[in-house]
Amino acid sequence: MPDARRPPDLRHRIGLALLLGLGLLALLAPVVSGYDPAAQPDVVATRFTPPLAHDGLGGFHLLGTDRFGRDVWSRLWYGARVSLTTGFLATLLSLVLGLSTGLIAAVWRGPLGVLLLALTDFALAIPRVVLLLLLAAFWTPSGTLVVLVLGLTGWMGIARLVYGEATALMARPFVTAAEALGGSRRRIALAHVLPNSWTPVIVAAALGVGNAIALEAGLSFLGLGVQPPAASWGNMIASGRDTLVNAPWVALAPGIALVLVVAACTLVGDALRDRQDPTSATPGTAVTEPLSR
Repeated sequence: MPDARRPPDLRHRIGLALLLGLGLLALLAPVVSGYDPAAQPDVVATRFTPPLAHDGLGGFHLLGTDRFGRDVWSRLWYGARVSLTTGFLATLLSLVLGLSTGLIAAVWRGPLGVLLLALTDFALAIPRVVLLLLLAAFWTPSGTLVVLVLGLTGWMGIARLVYGEATALMARPFVTAAEALGGSRRRIALAHVLPNSWTPVIVAAALGVGNAIALEAGLSFLGLGVQPPAASWGNMIASGRDTLVNAPWVALAPGIALVLVVAACTLVGDALRDRQDPTSATPGTAVTEPLSR
């Protein structure tokens, strides 16, 4: 583990600042929006109002309006609630499934471990995008379905990561000592192996959040995710794809927000990975090993 004296990574700060800022605006959507995101007033008087302009009814729109006269600024932050929540919940589900599968396969060897690894390899062999489209096509599209589909198709990489880390830890002297003292497999897994294999999982989760949010937007863009009139960044981009010439702000606003969130998650994940990689330590910085190992 890198020494505590190592200076903080600027990427970490930038990524966290972006995530916190966008998350706060999404949380305060009813306060900062000013309009009902699904309201459709006089469409003829309000449709395609450009950013920083007033519509035909006198209402001011910071980011303009779409083809139905709905305020893009309001829909952006109400849609952020859906997209961010979906991404985080899907990643949490993947994290729980992958962590459990990898840990059980590494600690409880034998037929159970072989079965879990075979299941993981089989799931990895199926293209995720194809599986996403198949699952979404069999059920009515909804936010809950997107969370389940993304969570159930994103755990395999985490399982393999945890399995490799836990297998290496099982050969360490402190695990052998715990077994010699009569520690049960369950106690060894939860008290010794899990805490010491948590760091790479956190890094994978940070990178996975951005991926899950991008996939949710992709499914919503294809009409297989959150359905209108509920707003999400994906269906906002889809609704603005036909107006890129005369009203580019309709798709541009959620597109930029999506890029910022994915980039922020990537920055946080890369910074965490570099801080936990001994080979990335700055010259002259001591690298020590946790006492628990």
